[in-house]
Amino acid sequence: MKSRWLTIAIILGLVVVNYIDRSAISFAASDLRDEFGITPSDYGIISSAFSIGYMLFALLSGPLVDRFGSRRVLITGMFIWAAATALTPFAGGFMGLILLRLILGSGEAPCFPAATRIASRWLPTQERGKALALIGGVAVSGSLLIGGPILTQLIAFTGWKGMFWVLALAGVAWVVVAYPSLRNSPNEASFVSEEELRYIRAGQLDGEDSSHESSTDWGAILRNRNLWLVGLGYFSWGFMFWAFMYWLPQYLKGEFGLSIKAVGAFSIAPWAAGVVGALIGGIIVDRVYKKTHSIRSRFVIIGVALLLAGASILPILVVRGNLTVALICISAGVGFGFVTGGIWWVAAIDAAPAQPGTAAGFADACFALAGIIAPSVMGFIVDRTGTYDGGFIAMAVLCLIGSLALLLFAEEPRRRQVAGAHGHAATEDGMPAAT
Repeated sequence: MKSRWLTIAIILGLVVVNYIDRSAISFAASDLRDEFGITPSDYGIISSAFSIGYMLFALLSGPLVDRFGSRRVLITGMFIWAAATALTPFAGGFMGLILLRLILGSGEAPCFPAATRIASRWLPTQERGKALALIGGVAVSGSLLIGGPILTQLIAFTGWKGMFWVLALAGVAWVVVAYPSLRNSPNEASFVSEEELRYIRAGQLDGEDSSHESSTDWGAILRNRNLWLVGLGYFSWGFMFWAFMYWLPQYLKGEFGLSIKAVGAFSIAPWAAGVVGALIGGIIVDRVYKKTHSIRSRFVIIGVALLLAGASILPILVVRGNLTVALICISAGVGFGFVTGGIWWVAAIDAAPAQPGTAAGFADACFALAGIIAPSVMGFIVDRTGTYDGGFIAMAVLCLIGSLALLLFAEEPRRRQVAGAHGHAATEDGMPAAT
């Protein structure tokens, strides 16, 4: 295996542990209610607490990753979130669960800013769409796909407390693998061949061969129109994603009377659709870019996918009480949503190639903001109305808003002139400049 893809494989393992850890609480929700006496609204707030910690540290972790490098930040973050996971059974009640979820979110926040930076340092531009689709789409949906059956079986064999302890050990195991193998850039890795190093450097943008930057230009980040659009769109998709991640097991159990093992089995379909959608998105974004060399093409693909995701949810409001229809609609919504899975990170790198960690952290913070709002809104709706209809309507409306913004307002960025390999003028993405 090429060194760059070994590095990506290590990051994929990180993402799988990340998402199984953060989703575990949704399968232990009934046990937590029995143990600590929490209500559906309490559960929504506890779920939101994770994203509060995640959002705050997503903004901070981007500059930290750019300053200190991905490796150091990721290993530190993994120890933090493994500890929070292991301590969950000892939370003691509502406030303890909130505190531990805040810590878990803080520890997991560096994952995607660091993964985005690693992709920009280890991969040439033409390979990033597929790689980031694997990291931000396939690994995320795939971890939730396998997470349901794994977590429900762990609960069956070890109890809900044992499930959290096993997950903490999985995080420590990742550190054991990553510590000797993971490097911030190929420049730091003695195991990279000269041939592969030349190939990587030939496909990088100006300034992407560094391991870290000394400072963050927040003015450039906050003035970046395309980055704000990425944030809005990611928030729109994030509302649907977080709502289903935390409430899908409860929805299937409450609406259709399924057992916990049946919930684990039926929750496979939406995340399987997410894997397919993420793979399709990664292929499409690379192929379209190779043909058009248009940064705006990323936004068009995301906008169309969001529109289809929102529309897919609406039939649930018409055909009620039918498990097959509900699963088809939710699976279609999640599948179309995950078409965007890796494109957010590609678009963030495109928007700020010199500060990929910070740009990714900004986008991830917008995604985390949806994670704060969605679980609490769903909990409030279920408590007050006894149905999930209001939540489904909110998903569809937000997807429509995000889609229109991306389709109508994204702009093609200006490309700096840089010297080509033979002294000819070239645009920043390596294409010949117009003359």
